[in-house]
Amino acid sequence: MGNGSGDGAAVQSVDRALTILKLLARDGELGVSELAAGLGVHRSTAFRLVATLERHDLVEQDGDRGGYRLGVGVVRLAGATSARLDLVRESRTVTPALARAVGETVNVAVLAGREALYVDEVAGPSALQLHHWVGQRIPLHATSNGKVLLAHAPAALREEVLAATLPVLAGRTVTDPGRVRAELAEVRRRGYATAVDELEDGLSAVAAPVLGADGSVIASISASGPTFRMPETAIAAVAEQVMTAAREVSARMGWFG
Repeated sequence: MGNGSGDGAAVQSVDRALTILKLLARDGELGVSELAAGLGVHRSTAFRLVATLERHDLVEQDGDRGGYRLGVGVVRLAGATSARLDLVRESRTVTPALARAVGETVNVAVLAGREALYVDEVAGPSALQLHHWVGQRIPLHATSNGKVLLAHAPAALREEVLAATLPVLAGRTVTDPGRVRAELAEVRRRGYATAVDELEDGLSAVAAPVLGADGSVIASISASGPTFRMPETAIAAVAEQVMTAAREVSARMGWFG
């Protein structure tokens, strides 16, 4: 069991660090003594907290006046959130039409560490029940979205994922690193990924990459449904529709190809 007093101290430190960020957001620039007064703590405690935030680039010190202000790390975090919101907003101009066209559920996912994070979902007319993927993190090797993201991830990350034990999630999950590596090469060649009975038995999916303004893959769009409605013989036709939708979202995200 954890140390209750230690856990409480850790939570208190996090709370105080967040309060520092809020104070700097409100006032622009503050010295350690001012931050200590705002927190109701000793100056040495405030200094330790602000030094930790500075190591993470969340605050920075003015070289002349010595006061602290919000750092570039906050901008990076805000930018990541803004980019994700932009992606969902722009994809929503395209994904409902794709869901209607294929009749199945359409998802948008982004790379989050070694997993695919699902950020939006639109149900098609044939979808009887949504899986509610939004907010879920899914293994990269067993999903069409995951394969797209992994195929276009930096080589070091790709090999890091393949070096770990790949879990079996369904009857046709591919866990051999060599086979996954070959499939990822095929994903890059043909422009889309598939997963049939790999994440769940009876579930098929097709995904294609979304590109950002610089041409890098920033997300993946998939169409998924029951395998009996999306058999392997129908995959190619669905893939064309998904790739078309992915290109439209890419254009809205600033890519000109």
